[in-house]
Amino acid sequence: MIKEYEWPAGKRSAFCFSADVDAESPYLWQHRSGLPDTLGAIEARRFGPREGFWRLLDMLDRVQVTGSFYVPSVVAQLHPEMVQELDARGHEIGLHGHLHELVAETPQAEFETALDRSIDILAGITGRRPFGFRSPAWEMTAGMLAALRTRGLAYDSSLMGHDHPYSIDAITEIPVQWLIDDAIHFKFMGGGADKWQPRSAAEVGAMWRDEFEAGRRYGQLFMITVHPWLSGRAGRLAMLEDLLGHIKSQDDVWHATAAEIAEWHHTSANAARFSYDSDLATLATHLPTENRP
Repeated sequence: MIKEYEWPAGKRSAFCFSADVDAESPYLWQHRSGLPDTLGAIEARRFGPREGFWRLLDMLDRVQVTGSFYVPSVVAQLHPEMVQELDARGHEIGLHGHLHELVAETPQAEFETALDRSIDILAGITGRRPFGFRSPAWEMTAGMLAALRTRGLAYDSSLMGHDHPYSIDAITEIPVQWLIDDAIHFKFMGGGADKWQPRSAAEVGAMWRDEFEAGRRYGQLFMITVHPWLSGRAGRLAMLEDLLGHIKSQDDVWHATAAEIAEWHHTSANAARFSYDSDLATLATHLPTENRP
């Protein structure tokens, strides 16, 4: 039996605008042993801090949406003015690693070092500790969740076990969804490395609107995720402005930042009703005997 999630003030569903301000960080992680001489890939990413980021902020002002922005701390070091502007305009600033470390390539100790470093860097710019964390490439381990919990972070936003908030290993999870992430639709670097062509903004906008409308029936959190270097481009920005305007016009939808949603979840009856352990050990008992840990 499916339990219904309860949103504040009798709202039917919720909406959160989020952005991963990756800029140069994935490039630095990919080439951490040494940078190549070529400029194409890094210049594509630099469109974000030069143009796309600022266009997104102005668009959000026009539609009166406050968002959650996840900033790798190396990006905060390279572009402190971006973090300062986010803070000045009232947007949430969350953690997103230091060099956009990929979980599969990052031992626990290295993860914790990067986490502590990123907390210190962002807090040094804004004057306060971030509330939440989002993992690069949306992957986590039980050890990484524990590291967030021991540092007093309010939530993680990397997993997809519900389409509304839930708790996993005693930390609040604000779930994401690949379908409503712009990277899988728009990221295209050329040079033969891409596996598919980018989709049109109109096609993606229609699909996202359909997902929003369908999800309202189920009390879904519509957590949209964009990247300034991708969705800061003109046609995609226009699509986003139209979509957000439509969402804002629905009076049965709660519009909130991820931090506000995490606070609601933690203090509401939902926290007890939607609480789970990661519990891979029990799952592993169903493997063939020779493959069990």
